Amino acid sequence: MASLTDTSANQPRFNYPRRRSFFRISRYVLFEYLLSFLVAFLFFFFIFFVNQMLLLARDILLRDVAFFDVVRLIWFSLPSIVALSFPFGSLVGALMAVGRLSSDNEIIAVKAAGIPLARISLPLIGAGILLSLTSFVMNDYFLPVGTINFGALYRELLYANPALELEPFAVTRYQESVMITGAVDAGEIDRLIIIEQDDRGARRVILAGRAQFGGGADDVISLQLSNVFSQRVDARNRGQFDWLAAEEMQYNILLRDIAVSLRSPGPREMSSVDVYREILVKRAELAQRRNEHRRTIDRRRQELLEEYLILTERYQTGRPTSREWYPELQRRLDAIERDAARPIVDRSLQIYEIEFHKKFAIPLACVVFAFFAFPIGLTTRRSGRAVGFGVGLLVSVAYWAMLIGGQTLGVQRPEISPVLAMWAPNLVILIAGVSVSVVRFRR
Repeated sequence: MASLTDTSANQPRFNYPRRRSFFRISRYVLFEYLLSFLVAFLFFFFIFFVNQMLLLARDILLRDVAFFDVVRLIWFSLPSIVALSFPFGSLVGALMAVGRLSSDNEIIAVKAAGIPLARISLPLIGAGILLSLTSFVMNDYFLPVGTINFGALYRELLYANPALELEPFAVTRYQESVMITGAVDAGEIDRLIIIEQDDRGARRVILAGRAQFGGGADDVISLQLSNVFSQRVDARNRGQFDWLAAEEMQYNILLRDIAVSLRSPGPREMSSVDVYREILVKRAELAQRRNEHRRTIDRRRQELLEEYLILTERYQTGRPTSREWYPELQRRLDAIERDAARPIVDRSLQIYEIEFHKKFAIPLACVVFAFFAFPIGLTTRRSGRAVGFGVGLLVSVAYWAMLIGGQTLGVQRPEISPVLAMWAPNLVILIAGVSVSVVRFRR
């Protein structure tokens, strides 16, 4: 009788492949990127710090401001530097990281393992999104806060050291006066010009060969002028004027006037919400101005039409003749049409809209740069980090030039859309990155 035997041991075993996990390779690429980003970020931070902060610190230190106050001023100015360093650090860091992986043939090894290139780029894109959010928060929140604190501290220093506001070889505007200074050294000003204008429009010009800071009160800057010549011109009668010459004169400037004349926070130093609210107000004002302009043009046309009808009725009598009144009406009509064709724009609204889009375009450049850097970095064969760093600098300069050019054209040419002016650099970089990606991934 045949015995039953267990044949399960002889059956072939099938090892089903487990679900792939890309966590290790993603962590490796992300670590390489963050390390390169840190190096690039510190590089750009140092460049912007030298260009902006050291110059500010030098000018203030020359006026005997306490070192701790200088440090505080620099601290309040750091958000603007950090916000700009993030996008460029993202670009150069991504190029350095991908260039190093490509030059060491690690990209080839990853592709040989069956991992697609698109999957390798995900850590860079994710890190770019986080950097974009960080840059936006820095630019949208910490920058306005730092600007407010900077202004408050500067006013305190100004009250403690009035000479801080009077820079050498500068034109300074106060409430109703303008001061043109020569060389400033040790509390003395060489060749000072003061131009004043009162509520009635009368203008007075004061020329001083030399000016020296006096004691004054707590809320006054007192200047002791020497070799003084002053002339006052009447606004209603330009032919009448008064003048005087003196060896010495005391001139006082109210510190509250200087505090008011300090530049108030502009759209760059405001949050995006505040800028958008101001844009809505300016748009409403501009719409009102355009409606008033349109009504004025319609009224002038109606008046001209009524006058034309009256003259045509008189024309039947032969007085006056058409040669007498037609050229004048045609000239007035041409003037009305020129005024009607003249665009009514608000340059301040254009500036606010440009800065509003700039607050989003620059932080989002971190993601755009990641899209661009990955396919470009794959082309590197030798000296991956060095080549990536060099290419990153060139692209950073080109992007900055496009950004400044778009901002300048947007301010000077109101017909250019602020959206196009600020987003064009990102669009150019993104199109270049996508084009290279398509060519690279098809291989």
